[in-house]
Amino acid sequence: MLVLLLLHLFASVLAPVLVRWWGRQAFLALALVPAAGFAWVLSRLGPVLAGQEPRETLPWIPALQLDVALRLDALALTFAALVTGVGALVLVYCARYFSPGEEGTGRFAGSLTAFAGSMLGLVLADDMLLLYVFWELTTVFSFLLIGGSGRRLAARRAASQALILTTAGGLAMLVGLILIGRASGSFLLSEVVAEPGSGTGVTVGVALVLAGAVTKSALVPFHFWLPAAMEAPTPVSAYLHAAAMVKAGVYLVARLAPGFADVPGWRPVVLGLGVATMLVGGYRALRQKDLKLLLAFGTVSQLGFLVTLVGAGSSELAAAGLAMTLAHALFKSTLFLTVGVVDHATGTRDLRRLSGLGRRLPLLAAIGAAAAASMAGLPPLLGFVGKEAAFTALLDGGVPDRTVALVVLTGVVAGSVLTAAYTARFVWGAFARKPGVEDSELEHPPEPLFLAAPAVLALTGLVLGPASPLLDPLVVAYAETLPLLAPEAEHLALWHGWQPALALSALTVAGGAALFAVRGPVQRLQRRVAVGASADEGYWNVVQGIDRLSVLVTGTTQRGSLPAYLGTILVVVLALPGTLLLTRAPWPGEWRAWDTPVQAVVGVVVVTAAALTLRIRQRLSAVLVVGVTGYGIAVVFALQGAPDLALTQFLVETLTLVVFVLVLRKLPKDISERHRPRERAVRGVIAVAVGAFMAAAGAVALSARTATPVSAGWPGPAYDFGGGKNVVNVTLVDIRAWDTLGEISLLVVAATGVASLVFLRGRTGGVDRVTRADLAQRRERGRRAPRDRWLAATATLDPARRSVVLEVVTRLLFHTIMVFSLYLLFSGHNEPGGGFAGGLVAGLALVLRYLAGGRYELGEAAPVAPGLLLGGGLLFAGGTGVAGLLLGAGVLQTAILQTTLPVLGDVKLVTSLFFDIGVYLIVVGLILDVLRSLGAELDRQEDQEDEIELAPGEVVLR
Repeated sequence: MLVLLLLHLFASVLAPVLVRWWGRQAFLALALVPAAGFAWVLSRLGPVLAGQEPRETLPWIPALQLDVALRLDALALTFAALVTGVGALVLVYCARYFSPGEEGTGRFAGSLTAFAGSMLGLVLADDMLLLYVFWELTTVFSFLLIGGSGRRLAARRAASQALILTTAGGLAMLVGLILIGRASGSFLLSEVVAEPGSGTGVTVGVALVLAGAVTKSALVPFHFWLPAAMEAPTPVSAYLHAAAMVKAGVYLVARLAPGFADVPGWRPVVLGLGVATMLVGGYRALRQKDLKLLLAFGTVSQLGFLVTLVGAGSSELAAAGLAMTLAHALFKSTLFLTVGVVDHATGTRDLRRLSGLGRRLPLLAAIGAAAAASMAGLPPLLGFVGKEAAFTALLDGGVPDRTVALVVLTGVVAGSVLTAAYTARFVWGAFARKPGVEDSELEHPPEPLFLAAPAVLALTGLVLGPASPLLDPLVVAYAETLPLLAPEAEHLALWHGWQPALALSALTVAGGAALFAVRGPVQRLQRRVAVGASADEGYWNVVQGIDRLSVLVTGTTQRGSLPAYLGTILVVVLALPGTLLLTRAPWPGEWRAWDTPVQAVVGVVVVTAAALTLRIRQRLSAVLVVGVTGYGIAVVFALQGAPDLALTQFLVETLTLVVFVLVLRKLPKDISERHRPRERAVRGVIAVAVGAFMAAAGAVALSARTATPVSAGWPGPAYDFGGGKNVVNVTLVDIRAWDTLGEISLLVVAATGVASLVFLRGRTGGVDRVTRADLAQRRERGRRAPRDRWLAATATLDPARRSVVLEVVTRLLFHTIMVFSLYLLFSGHNEPGGGFAGGLVAGLALVLRYLAGGRYELGEAAPVAPGLLLGGGLLFAGGTGVAGLLLGAGVLQTAILQTTLPVLGDVKLVTSLFFDIGVYLIVVGLILDVLRSLGAELDRQEDQEDEIELAPGEVVLR
């Protein structure tokens, strides 16, 4: 099972490449993946029917006891067969649905294949949290598939609507699953359903899980997102909205019903919303002019029917529900694919404009008619078998309360009448010849391969009707997990003799035919009694209300004043944590002012610098004085015996000063005085209070420690297992390597975002190098290029901007600084240093080159794009985990290599050094990115006489 999921993942990643190579024929190759899954599922049919349940478990996050637990029972096998079988046929259909060379086909192929794998994982998952992961993956991929290329507003709106609703339901479901898991003592579905637990937590959890199922399966009042999603291509509608995604809610209800059907609130929600959805969907389908929308509202109606059956909590209705699920997936996917062929052949889906297609496309008409007959419940199709089984179960007491059973039966019969009516409307609208309407012209006659998928699906529904007894063991295997409420179980069969259920089937067909016959008066009546409000309008009204509220709140609270924002945050800190600190904190028994008098001197310097910052009115001077506080903290680290922290603090503070200076070039020299003395006094009070609070919080935290720090036992293992004497560095690259990997990933993302906000041009190209054209241009401007050049690019600078002393110092020190950075990198495992400190030193060397020679000199010093260093460093650091596995260690665990070389002697190498090299490259790339964006890019703008030409629609914030 895990191999099948990985196969879908690999195919989805490879899909864009295959489409680029083979065009739309790549869909045929991709169809082999779900086809292989379908073959495997069928091969497991025998063992599953024999009572065996194939299981696979792979540890995922052992600390959280979270495993990739997969299980295949009768219910999972049924849905897995639908997901893989219909998925393979839809991919074959796509090979002719898309035009050769159509834009976005590769992205669509990858998303559809990934969705198929996600849906397969959802039905196979035995762990509830793993099920939720796959649940949300189906939401994400459905958003991508509905939205398409994102160029059409209607598609974007439909995709966002589906995403918001299903994600909100999914989050509610996650909370419910956690409540159920905690109450049951397990997160495995097989164990939770067997021993569901009880109490308020279970009741609330079940209600939240049903909220997720209701939104996913588009039940009332969240039914409107499904018709809106018809903006998606037809293969998406056939697969996601007929056979797969919307069935996720049905599957979840069916999976939990054996354990939770008797929980208070379950049956009122399931039966009430199910019947209401069946009626609302069928009623809305009767008035649709677009064939695809007609089928969409019909799908809404049928989903309500399915949830009613599988959620009733009885064996007989569960069996009927599973049979109807199979039938619905077959006939509804067939009908959607048929509409796609009609649209492709004629260029329209409007049933008012279609006429005579039954004669022009007889094979397609036969396929559509067969699927429609199954949807209407006509024999000998599988839809008839499932619907008659549902009628029989309700008549025999498939719901514990007899009155409720009769109400549900009445609603289901009425919904089935509507189903037969809109089915007749579909067949008439798609294939019949209409008076006064010219016969439709075939712009693109369908190819045989285009009809293959709907033909196979329609034929399967036709064959499985008479062969329904063959499905009975599979259906019974699941139905036996629920109690039998009827006097005896009735098995699936095409003919059960003359019984009331057969009369109800005939009544629904006759009623549907009568409704279709008087369709004109029915439509006029619908228009006359139309309700002004709708769920769709209610949704958009809520969204717009939230937008207006957010604008109001933002306009009230976000006034563009940084002091106001910081003041609000700090006041809240003082009001909440500060109050708790004063009233409930365990204060230290004794206070020690300092460990050495030098600390007091440093403290006085830091406080004095902070106070001076408030009085200085020049920006550059204020920044330099603020830097004194940072350097003072570094001295405190050094005095406390933390050389690594002190070194890093010194380097970071220096780099921060450089960044401030680069930014200050674009700001006025002096700080404007716009605040009254009272405002400054309030800010001073807040600042002093917060400083005192932080000092007190630190003292309380240190005095409250009673247990031995976990780090006290690290020095020994750091050397024995990490291979290093520097505990700080070993912690970063081995003990907490996963944390460090996440932090440097965040660093790469932040660097990319910040630089993207600064650059007005494309960011990928701009490495400034000195060329003869540059020197010639300077001569044309009357600027002589000096002969004495200590640095390669100083000829591009104005003589007035050159500093020979700085050039000489840079020339002499640059390479030494770079060697020192490498020394810190390689010695950091045993001495103070490491990849971060070494990268900062190398970055400061680049800063020196830039300050001495300008942007061209920076290009000569580092002729590489920062993005390559950032991405390469992240890839290098992450690849270390693979190296550890190859050497027999864990992921990102240090492996020690020792050998003796002829000249060097004993050599000891640790794999975490390569992780540190990745950190080194990322830090260098980050600093180079800062210099390119805040330095070289601003220089380029200043050097140009005219403003940079903006792209259409581009806005520059000044």
